[in-house]
Parts: sequence; structure tokens; C-alpha cells
Amino acid sequence: MSDAARPDAARPGAARPFGARPIYFDYAATTPVDARVAAYMAECLTRDGTFGNPGSRSHAEGERAHEAVEAARRQVAAAVGAAPADVVWTSGATEANNLAIFGVALQARTRGRHIITCKTEHKAVLDPCRELERRGWSVTYLAPSARGRLDPARLAAALRPDTVLVSVMHVNNEIGVIQDVAGLATLVARHGTARMHVDAAQSVGKCPIDFAGAGIDLMSLSAHKAYGPKGAGALLVSAARGVELEPLQYGGGQERSLRSGTVATHQVVGMGAAFALAAADAAPESAESLRLAALRERLWDGIRVLGATFRNGEPSDCVPQLLNVSFGDVEGESLLAAVQDELAVSTGSACTSSLGEPSYVLRALGRDERLAEASLRLSFGRFSTAADVDHAIMVIGHAVLRLRSIGGLCATAN
Repeated sequence: MSDAARPDAARPGAARPFGARPIYFDYAATTPVDARVAAYMAECLTRDGTFGNPGSRSHAEGERAHEAVEAARRQVAAAVGAAPADVVWTSGATEANNLAIFGVALQARTRGRHIITCKTEHKAVLDPCRELERRGWSVTYLAPSARGRLDPARLAAALRPDTVLVSVMHVNNEIGVIQDVAGLATLVARHGTARMHVDAAQSVGKCPIDFAGAGIDLMSLSAHKAYGPKGAGALLVSAARGVELEPLQYGGGQERSLRSGTVATHQVVGMGAAFALAAADAAPESAESLRLAALRERLWDGIRVLGATFRNGEPSDCVPQLLNVSFGDVEGESLLAAVQDELAVSTGSACTSSLGEPSYVLRALGRDERLAEASLRLSFGRFSTAADVDHAIMVIGHAVLRLRSIGGLCATAN
């Protein structure tokens, strides 16, 4: 490679104005609210808009709010192949996961107390499962393959007569791997009494998901991963499949008495609008999916030349919006510090980034502790550009080569 082509040939930031915000590569953590979505939400906040309580249907203001909520319910259902009656509003995917896991476990506790999940699930699934273990339930944590996919044979072998719930994420939030949740749901359905829960917080707008067609019993959704507002989500509870849950909170009986409390009209209207806009981008052949896949491969091609660079997750099994890479011969904390002024990236889930520990997802895939620690998750979105990617290649390349050179000098000195 010639000097002109080297990633460290130009200093990072040279083509960007002083004081510019870091380029955003953390769309898997959250997305900015789409301006069109924000406009719909604003219409539900002030006196001149749809500000009423959707539960107060004895007057026009409440009825208008109720209609707005139900329109959003139809939009969310249409985006994921569900019936509007399946949609139960929550504050986000974490609450939805908790309602699904505890709701099934408590409702079915006289029939069985065994749950199956995967080691690479989000903390919002793993932590409720560990809490149930403390309360006397038994939980089996299945390991995925090195590619991140769960072998259906492992799930089939783990099913027991007392299994009441299987919870498997659709799109992994750290490596972007897509699980065959329809195939896994078929295995669970054959069991007879167990329910299938899917955390689909990362799915909408990234790949197709068909709740009813896949035979899924419960599915968690999040608005802010798809250009909607934070604080809005939903749990799909299949009415057609007769799914029953024990509620976790009680009050006014809203949302089929599964999630009492006044529905935040502006939040769910934002979620509905965001899902309606994102649904068109989910197909692999859509213009946006192809654009993002091209950006991802452009970035990978630009940093793989550094050598000792490892891609986490099989590209053919991943959504186009995410690239997770481990760098050999680099200390992870130093790598993140070296790029963070120029790039907004993460080393894993936003919910675990404060722990300062190597990614448990990458460890489950077989990465050693040092490689798991020296990894970057770069996720793309609606506002990512080729110029952003080229700048990231330069910044990461410069950081990796400099840190390796410092490491070599230290090793020589020792």
C-alpha cells in the first residue's frame, strides 16, 4: 500500500470544521426522531391539538385522542404483520420484555417453571430471567454458533415438559445477526404449551418481520430505534393464539388490563408514524437497505486492510445497518478514546457501555477477552453518507496504526 493510500496518511478531522460534532455511527443505540414524526407528535401536545385523554370518550377531545391512538395501533400492527388488537402500548422494549417474561412465567407457574433463552440476548431479557431464577424458576441459556445464529437442534433438545417460555431476539443489537424466529417458533409450537417471545426492538425498518405469519406469541417493539420517540414501545400479545399474561401493574384497566395507565397520545402517535415510514425500508431489496449495505461494505473494505481485523457476525445473516469489528493488538479503552472526538461509536450495547466489561455477546461467540474488549460497533442510518464512512476509515485507521505502534515500542522497551 502506497503512503498516499495509507489510512494514516491524513490526520483525522482535516476536512471537517473545528468544533464539529462527531459523526454519528450509533444508530443501533438510538435514532434521531424524524422531522415528520416530530410534527405529528407536536399536534398532540397543545390546546389547539389532540391533547385529550384517550380514555375520556364522553366528549370530543377524548374521542379525538382515542382515534389517534387507535390509528397508531393500526400503523404499528401493519408494519409487523400483527392485528391491531395484539398491540399493547408500553414505555419501550425493556418494559415489553419484562411484561412478556414475568407475565408468562407468573400466569403459567402452576404448569411449569422452565424458561429457555440465548446467551446473546439483551440485558432486558437476561436480567428478568436471572431474577426469576432467584425466585425459583429454572432457566436454560443456549449458546449460539460462532456466527451468532442459534442452532434449532439446540433449542429442540432444551425443551422440557415444564418449559413455559422461549425468548429469542430477532436482530442482535451488537452484531446485527438475524435469527430464524419463524423456524424457532415452529419448534416451540410443537411443544404444545410453551410460548414464544421475540425481542424485535432492532427489527423494524431493518428487515422484514411477520408476527402472525411466523407464529410468534409475544413480540417486543421500540419506537426510538426506528426514528420515533424514546419512551414509547409495545408488546404484541397474540389474541388469535390465545396468549394469556399476568399483568405487572394495576389501575384503570387500559390496554386489555395488561398495562394500566393513561396512554401517552403523542408518544404512540409518534411510534405509529415512525413505523409507517420505516416499514418501506425493511425489505432487503429496498433502495435504503441497498444503500446502507453498500456503506457498510465500504467501511469494512476500508478498515480490513489494517490486518488482524475481525468481523463479528456472518454478513449474509446480518442487517445492513450494522458492522461490529474486533481489532487485534489494540487495547480497547484506548481505541475508543482515540476515535470518540471524531466518531460517535460504541463498543457494544448502550445499556452495558457503562460497565467497562468486554462484550458478553462477543464472548459468547468465542472471541477472547482482549478481542471482545477491542471492538467497535458502527451502525448506520437514514442520515449516514459515503463521506461519513470515508472519514471513519481515516480516523479508525490512524488510531489503530498509532496504538499498534505505541504497543510495539512498549514491548521493545520491556
